[in-house]
Amino acid sequence: MKRVRMVVAYDGTNYCGWQIQPNGITIEEVLNKALSDLLREPVVVIGASRTDSGVHAEGNVAVFDTENRMPAEKICFALNQRLPQDIRILKSEEVAPDWHPRKCNCTKTYEYKILNRKIDMPTLRLYSHFCYFPLDVEKMKEAAKYLVGEHDFRSFCTVRGQAEETVRTIYSLDVEKSGDMITIRISGSGFLYNMVRIIAGTLMKVGMGVYPPEHVEEILDARDRQAAGQTALPKGLTLISLDYETELKPEIVGENKYWKYRLIQGEVGPKGKAYLVIERCVKEEFDGLLTRVTHQAVRNGAREVYVCDREKEGRIQTGKNYGYYRFDYAHSFVKMGCQAEQLNAAAREDVSLRAVEAAEAQSFCNLFNEVFFSVPNSATLTEEELKTRLACEEESVFWVMQQDRAAGFVMLIEKENGECEIDSLGIQKEFQKQGLAEAALAETAVFALEKKRERLTLLVADSNQPAYRLYQKCGFENEKLYSRWYATVPETVKKP
Repeated sequence: MKRVRMVVAYDGTNYCGWQIQPNGITIEEVLNKALSDLLREPVVVIGASRTDSGVHAEGNVAVFDTENRMPAEKICFALNQRLPQDIRILKSEEVAPDWHPRKCNCTKTYEYKILNRKIDMPTLRLYSHFCYFPLDVEKMKEAAKYLVGEHDFRSFCTVRGQAEETVRTIYSLDVEKSGDMITIRISGSGFLYNMVRIIAGTLMKVGMGVYPPEHVEEILDARDRQAAGQTALPKGLTLISLDYETELKPEIVGENKYWKYRLIQGEVGPKGKAYLVIERCVKEEFDGLLTRVTHQAVRNGAREVYVCDREKEGRIQTGKNYGYYRFDYAHSFVKMGCQAEQLNAAAREDVSLRAVEAAEAQSFCNLFNEVFFSVPNSATLTEEELKTRLACEEESVFWVMQQDRAAGFVMLIEKENGECEIDSLGIQKEFQKQGLAEAALAETAVFALEKKRERLTLLVADSNQPAYRLYQKCGFENEKLYSRWYATVPETVKKP
């Protein structure tokens, strides 16, 4: 059994959309029959985008499973011989058995075409929306800017259920005119039912002068379908492409006037952990944002999601259900500080700091990641990241040497306020409990004073008690609570 992915193009004029319907022929139905006949076995395709009646596509994606030995890359040629002229398979290839076109992150791109002239053109009538009223394209462009970014698009969709999540991200929205044809090109993380057509209808209202461009922001805020323009005709809409991510984005930033957050996903692969930092969020949106972004992280492969609310304490409640998820308190990070000349740690003749060289990047990263694997909120260090830090004048990276052996490491950042921040300090397991960490701190204090940095500072998790006690013993004192973190309760996390 193998899974085959196809890129499908079609003229949607004569079809009742993609999905099989009780009345009327559909793209899915035609593909199922043609594939079953070709491969001589029952075949059911799974489509990425279930386009509506009359909507066209240049790059929809579908998969199916087959036991037939025909090479996957040749199926498109054989299948096209059995398909009507208004459906074509542009490419076919084998993919992983569990690859699903609707469960993988991708950028979807649509185009909506408006024929803007006094008299319709018969040869274009099936592929564009005809509008005889002159449209101001510059105003349409200005209005489109309000829709770019992450927003609640409830006003711009036909909601099919009260529980439907209506937040989406538009990456780009361009309006261009060539001759009599206006093209609205829109790319995003995904689109709600009728969303692109309602956006097109609303931009046409702006182009006609019914709405000023800034009114589009008011329509977004209303979260009411009645506030937006009409749903433009399906024949002007074409699904251009679906561009799938080949690797997970290390960080996603969502920001508008209601919220701002960062979803850090760099540790999803190595450790199964994602970190959500909520910088700000209005009260009414908080629970929804927490639920939605946690679900996104789990969908992307996270087994644990850690959350920090930087704006206000007490909004994350332990035991409360946020959609599928519940959270428990995990740990807090405390900023500690100490005057470098007052550090209570003795230097040792057999312990020194040696600057790490670029040629040692691989061995350093291996040690760093091994020592810090279970440290709260630690990030996997890559060679590229390390080399960037080595090139930074404000940062210093050292081996902690016991005689001629590398026993650990320390990474320092020189601050403008007279501080030297200990970004990380780690000792290999075989060298632990020998006083090397204290000796490394003593060497760090010497380095700081040489650089005219009078204070040593660091962040430590209260759950990392061995490190916390070490720093207290050496004279570091708590200065302020830096951040409080909560983690998903394990039994509530199940990948969708």
